[in-house]
Amino acid sequence: MSKSLKNISFAIGALIGFLVLVAIALRLFFDVNAYKPRIEAAASRTLGMEVSVAGRLGIDVFPGLLVTLEDVRIRNRGTDVASAKKARLGIAFPPLFQSEVRIGMIALEHPRISIEKGLDGRFNYEKSEAAGGTLPALNLAKISLSDGTLRYLDKQSGKGFEAVECNSEVSHFQLSAREGPGIMKYLSLAAETTCGEVRTKDYAASDLKFLLTGKEGVFDFKQLTMKVFGGQGSGSIRADFVGAVPLYWVNYTLPQFRIEALLKTVPPHKVVEGALDFSAQLSLRGKTVNELRQTAQGRITLRGKNITLYGRDLDQAFARFESSQNFNLVDVGAYLLTGPLGLVVTKGYDFARLVQGKGGQSEIRTLVSDWKVEHGVARARDVAMATKENRVALRGALDLVKERYAGVTLAWIDAQGCAKVRQKIRGTFWKPVVERPSTLIALAGPALKLLKQVKSLFPGGECEVFYAGSVASP
Repeated sequence: MSKSLKNISFAIGALIGFLVLVAIALRLFFDVNAYKPRIEAAASRTLGMEVSVAGRLGIDVFPGLLVTLEDVRIRNRGTDVASAKKARLGIAFPPLFQSEVRIGMIALEHPRISIEKGLDGRFNYEKSEAAGGTLPALNLAKISLSDGTLRYLDKQSGKGFEAVECNSEVSHFQLSAREGPGIMKYLSLAAETTCGEVRTKDYAASDLKFLLTGKEGVFDFKQLTMKVFGGQGSGSIRADFVGAVPLYWVNYTLPQFRIEALLKTVPPHKVVEGALDFSAQLSLRGKTVNELRQTAQGRITLRGKNITLYGRDLDQAFARFESSQNFNLVDVGAYLLTGPLGLVVTKGYDFARLVQGKGGQSEIRTLVSDWKVEHGVARARDVAMATKENRVALRGALDLVKERYAGVTLAWIDAQGCAKVRQKIRGTFWKPVVERPSTLIALAGPALKLLKQVKSLFPGGECEVFYAGSVASP
């Protein structure tokens, strides 16, 4: 071995030996727990929130200087924002010689992050108005979260979700110095995240995955995938927090999901079964749910074939209509023709009644539900379905802001697309009513008789075409 190599080997060995001695000395003579109050105070100043460490602190020097904190909790304005059973902080050696603590890495085990939007529209992580001054910048090379839980609640709307079994690797985390509430437009990062399950009050999705890139307030969620309602959804979301009002663009598709999985929480019995394709392209602007609804623009589409409707034979009911006059088009269209908006606009509808005391089943050969959304109003572009022998179509709009039907008409149509029977729906989603020549009857009440029979075929075969969309006549 050459003299140079020997010197290098000796230097490396001496350095390792020195680090071992430092590690032993730190463990024997240095009580890091005595510095806990100073660490808590420094972290609180940095985040602008209350940071506490209930457990013990530990220190290691391999592979670098690591400080371990147990049972960490972050609070702001009286509410819990985040907690972790264990946090490891990677601290750079050289700055310590200038009495500077520079954290380059944070690893959190079993973290729980709780984000709440209050009745005042502010998030619980935002800095209190009473707390003045400028919050310092943060620059971290790496943040990792393992087996975490993310909980979100909007107290204005009562909506929220919980994501569990989440793992994330974050790189290039930068948070600029800032004053006042809000951090999104000062934040830049890149992250790869997975969650085992995402739950809302009524539904659950699994295997959530996405890539997130954010720079100076503009965030892109790409390669966003998850399993929901028996289908594999995918899409992307862009969120822009640069201006005073957040902007959102959503592009999402969910092919071949099971409609029975979507509706399983509504009726006590199976009402419908089959696979559908869903897609949505929307832009929204606002800070509240109501503002987002008011500014919603885009398109929502639902399409399917060979769907089974349980509880009644529609073709048989149509065939008996002229003698019975006791068939309700709204029963057919309430949860199918409204498509992806069905659960929103049928809040007051009694789904259970559709299968009680009924018999038989129907095959919906084709279902198309295509809506254009403008300023929070969904307008029917092509909304119809066909059984083996009949077609039903819908025209009109749904006001998602005021939660009202806007000129909605259902029609049983013939081969030329002319209405043989029409039925109009108006009122709110909560208390919809069906129009009759002389009376208004609640949609959610007992079985309704058909409102109005229209002579669609006139001498010479001319008629007013009600539907000219993509669903062909049987």
